[in-house]
Amino acid sequence: MSVTATWCRQIIAAGLLGVSAPALAQAPVDVILHNGKVLVADKSFRTAQAIAIKGERIVAVGPESLTKRYSAPLVIDLKGRVAMPGFMDTHLHPGSASPRSVDAAKATSIAELQAMVRAKAAQLGPGEWITGYGWAEANLAEKRNVLRADLDAAAPNNPVALARAGGHSIVGNSLALKAAGIDRNTPNPERGLIEHDAQGEPNGIIRERTNLFMSLVPKDSPAQLRQGYIDGLHKLTHLGITSLIIASASIGDEVDEKLRPEMPKTELTFKQLRSMYAEHGAMLPRASVEISYPGAAALKAYPHKTGYGDLRLKLGAIGEAPAVDGGFTGPTAWTSEDYVGQPGFKGQPFFNDEADLRSLTDDVAANGWQLGLHAIGDAAIDSAAKVYAQSLSKYKRTGARWYLAHFTMLPKDETMATMVKHGILAAAQPNFLYTLENRYVETLDGKRLEHNNPVAVPEAKGVFIAFGSDNLPIDPRVGLYAAVTRKGISGRVFGKEEAVSIQQAIRDYTAAGPYLTFEEKEKGTLEPGKLADLIVLDSDPTTIAPERLLTMQVDLTMIGGRVVYDRLKPAPQN
Repeated sequence: MSVTATWCRQIIAAGLLGVSAPALAQAPVDVILHNGKVLVADKSFRTAQAIAIKGERIVAVGPESLTKRYSAPLVIDLKGRVAMPGFMDTHLHPGSASPRSVDAAKATSIAELQAMVRAKAAQLGPGEWITGYGWAEANLAEKRNVLRADLDAAAPNNPVALARAGGHSIVGNSLALKAAGIDRNTPNPERGLIEHDAQGEPNGIIRERTNLFMSLVPKDSPAQLRQGYIDGLHKLTHLGITSLIIASASIGDEVDEKLRPEMPKTELTFKQLRSMYAEHGAMLPRASVEISYPGAAALKAYPHKTGYGDLRLKLGAIGEAPAVDGGFTGPTAWTSEDYVGQPGFKGQPFFNDEADLRSLTDDVAANGWQLGLHAIGDAAIDSAAKVYAQSLSKYKRTGARWYLAHFTMLPKDETMATMVKHGILAAAQPNFLYTLENRYVETLDGKRLEHNNPVAVPEAKGVFIAFGSDNLPIDPRVGLYAAVTRKGISGRVFGKEEAVSIQQAIRDYTAAGPYLTFEEKEKGTLEPGKLADLIVLDSDPTTIAPERLLTMQVDLTMIGGRVVYDRLKPAPQN
């Protein structure tokens, strides 16, 4: 009898006797998740019931019977819950609170914000700057902007500067305005706008040029801010975010930057992030780091470029700054038509002309970098896409994956055709529709209002879109909800023809992002061979009512097969 025949008879006998022959022994892996629903999030959006993980990667995805083929020291019973790829936020600004700042985002009224400022003034003493970030008029009981007089009442002896959520405007009190040398006769700064009250006096709000105040504030040291950044990055895993594009950081501590006048100095640097990830990277989301354009000389001198690093932390595009235009939280987004009720005002382009913008795009193309500039208004998108295409063609850059950050308004059909032809992508934030509803209603009308933050129409024309948040808020649930329902925070529906299916929304928030960072073969779906970056949800986003997307919970987050967050049993931090 041949060896093969003998082996076959042993296998058959083992099967009949209900015992395992050596050839059928379970393959050892490190983690098994089973007894649930697995959203693979591939192109066919197939589902499974179990996953096997070895090391950092997925080795098998399939039916419940997978548990008979593999054994593992860690077996997670999903108990009917849903596992899916972790979210990738393609535009997020990590933050770390200064000792002199108040958490303005938590204020539900101007009176509450004043109380925060008053308490901080008592803590710091007279003369000390007070800062903060995150207030938004829609979240305040008074439903209006915070103004100079509000801050004067709270802290008459301290200069105060509080940035609005989104970072495109800031409000200061009288001492802050005095320190900045701003009075009723001060002209608008380059690429910025000083607001005035009915009497012609500055009301405290400056659009875009937040640095007019912030450059005067004493700087916190990197050591003071380090732990705050680490803690903030780790907390992203609580929201199911396993990867992000950091938008943006500086290389100013490695080369001599020369920033454009409207660009705020970014305190967080790529060098600092490398140090943080060297020590804590296993517990933090994977990150691709955009850098602000440092000027031609610095870019040429810098020894690295897009792609430098590893699967935990890498250098991404030259991104976000300088911006092509402002934002609707200013509002200064550059539009092709006048703002509602503001004849002659179309926001602000931040480049002198297309030749000015092309000097930057040519430099980026010539040096082999990826590019992802901020472009919000339709005029900004039209202009940026045109100039991108010119530089990509001039330097024969194919497969460069340049992208437009935000893509907040629907551009011309011609522009979208240009984007498809030249492989220009979009990193969009559907959550803006929900959070910034009031700003769009105040400034836009007609088709441009209904198609704010478009998804379905551009995708139908072939435009590649990946989702992110831009911190408004940092919560993928809001992005999914807005993309599927097209509802603002009031419940109003905008341009329902822009709505996408929940399956498409999930892919735009998971599988699409890695394409922007040239990592689509490494992560974004739960397919064998890819990194085991996944989350477990308490609800099935593909079957629950859309309103429940806002309240479903992330029960578990894994990065590289390691549990980094467990809602019921928090993972220890290193």
